Amino acid sequence: MHESIELIEKLVNSVDIFNRLREQEIEIGVTPKQEVYREDKVVLYHFQSQVEKSFKIPILIVYALVNRPYIVDLQEGRSLVANLLNLGLDVYLIDWGYPNQDDRWLTIDKYINGYINNCIDIIRDRYNLEQINLLGICQGGTFSLCYSSLYPEKVKNLITMVTPVDFHINEGLLNVWSGSSLGTQALDVDLLVDTLGNIPGNFLNFVFVMLKPFQLGVKKYIDLLEIVKYEDKLLNFFRMEKWIFDSPDQAGETFRQFIKDFYQENKLIKGKIEIGNKRVDLGNIRIPILNIYAEQDHLVLPASSLALEKYVGSVDYTVRSFPVGHIGMYVSGKVQKDLPPTIADWLKARE
Repeated sequence: MHESIELIEKLVNSVDIFNRLREQEIEIGVTPKQEVYREDKVVLYHFQSQVEKSFKIPILIVYALVNRPYIVDLQEGRSLVANLLNLGLDVYLIDWGYPNQDDRWLTIDKYINGYINNCIDIIRDRYNLEQINLLGICQGGTFSLCYSSLYPEKVKNLITMVTPVDFHINEGLLNVWSGSSLGTQALDVDLLVDTLGNIPGNFLNFVFVMLKPFQLGVKKYIDLLEIVKYEDKLLNFFRMEKWIFDSPDQAGETFRQFIKDFYQENKLIKGKIEIGNKRVDLGNIRIPILNIYAEQDHLVLPASSLALEKYVGSVDYTVRSFPVGHIGMYVSGKVQKDLPPTIADWLKARE
């Protein structure tokens, strides 16, 4: 009886806090930034630093097409961007925007040889540099690997973070669902894209939740009752919820290519990916690489990321890991204490 009354009190308190929180903006993306380039729906941002820059070469963050990139600048105290700026780095980021039906025919070629290449050229021109540093995250890391293979003369140092490389690690449910073992029997991506055009962000969210249905669909809301009386913790929860459900649709043709060429046929490590009539050869990447992975990642398994060492041509190859899951790489307080210095120290040694 006592436990039931306590639960009711928590629910009443939660309703009161929910109502108050609806009246205020749940801020995400807290670091001041300036738009420096725009093409179609893609925007290149330059973050404004409050400390003197101690790095000569700027770094460009390339995030995945799934979800929004402000997860790297979520809030005060949990912002990879802010922490890198405070260490003296000069930080840029590509925001992919929200594709609509006008964009269903966008290809991976357009994203890599078009948008990424144009953004990098803008930064190079601003600093009169031949090369800049790249930080690719998740799918953005895969794109950054492809770019570095095609344009090695434009990238000085490459950092990959929670980046899939070997897509046929079949312990991963996302890999299996996408067709790493059964191909079109697991997912007929042609039928999906031909039917829907763009792939709805809500559909992908459902897929990700179903990879851990209890933890992501039930348990987190049960655990919410333990923090409802703490407004700061509740705000943190809502910031994450806002990011999780702020899911852009995926350009249909890019989704088709990525599922078929990467997940189903594993062409990246086979040297068979062609982008804009050019073959991606990971062995062509001979620049320094820092490969960062999450030890408890259920979306990008550690083995998928660690496979990179076997295929690149770089002799300057460093691996770092953190004992968290995929999302923990962005929001864990301990990771945000240790990850930015790891990146900064590694880059400083290679300027």
